[in-house]
Amino acid sequence: MFLNKIKSGASGILTYGITPSKSETSPERIAEIAARTISRLIDLDLDALIVYDVQDESARTCEERPFPFLKAHDPFRFASGYLQDLDLPKIIYRPAGKFSKEELSDWLDGLHRHHFYPVFVGVPAPDFPVKTSLPEAYLLWSKHEKDSVLGAVTIPERHAVLRDEDKRILDKVSCGVSYFISQCVFNVGYAKKIVEDLDRTCKNDNKKFPTVIFTLTACGSVKTLNFMEWLGIHIPSDLKEDFNRAENMLEKSVTVCLDIAAELAAFCADRSIPFGFNIESVAIRKDEIEASIYMVNKIAEMLNEKGVRKYKKVVLSDETILNLQSEDLN
Repeated sequence: MFLNKIKSGASGILTYGITPSKSETSPERIAEIAARTISRLIDLDLDALIVYDVQDESARTCEERPFPFLKAHDPFRFASGYLQDLDLPKIIYRPAGKFSKEELSDWLDGLHRHHFYPVFVGVPAPDFPVKTSLPEAYLLWSKHEKDSVLGAVTIPERHAVLRDEDKRILDKVSCGVSYFISQCVFNVGYAKKIVEDLDRTCKNDNKKFPTVIFTLTACGSVKTLNFMEWLGIHIPSDLKEDFNRAENMLEKSVTVCLDIAAELAAFCADRSIPFGFNIESVAIRKDEIEASIYMVNKIAEMLNEKGVRKYKKVVLSDETILNLQSEDLN
């Protein structure tokens, strides 16, 4: 169980991240999309499903957004109303600052009834009026801590600039956070630097190292690549050049993600640091979705070979793996 693995500090956790359907989508269409999502994931070797809260971050930067922002369905209502047939723990993101304490308390009670787990994130822009601070939100959650776990986000790119992500992480640990999900990793050096510095700080302060779940995402087009950079994901210049020159960018990105996973798994295992991976699938193109399913299976297999996970093998057909046709699911 995801809950027990986080509480025990087990390694080899594997999650899958999605966004809800767009808010203007009809209930019938949402149900259809959810059914397809369930059919893809139901047999996979996963510990939990992450459902993101989609925010408009346009105020964060003056650069034009590569894709237009479309408001999405509420992640808790989407998961509880349409994904109930998927027998996996659900991790639900929510920007705490956008809601009052009463609203967050009611939301946490709802999550608890469904055996869902929260990840509180920051507001979409620095000048956004905050109704509830993250420490206040963590305190509201504390009444559920006996049979729940609380997650947070870590950003390798922020640590590369400010060099204080290890302290941010431990401040959140002191508030009850026990695992951290990273922003998408394409710069493996940034991710390893967080682990190194956090390991040093934990040892110096005699603190228990929290679980770190690294997010990996396949990229199938130049526009998607640009969008990742717009979100603040750092893609090293040589890797970006490799992507742009690749005959098939999607296949190249999958290979890169699997290499990053193997490198980070070895890096963390050598230091006895609890780790896992989150395979993110927020695209609507069928080839990118199928690539994410392929990555789940390959990473589960790799973790099994390293002895940190018992792998429930799922056989994919060549047609499933190699199908590069587009399909708009939204």
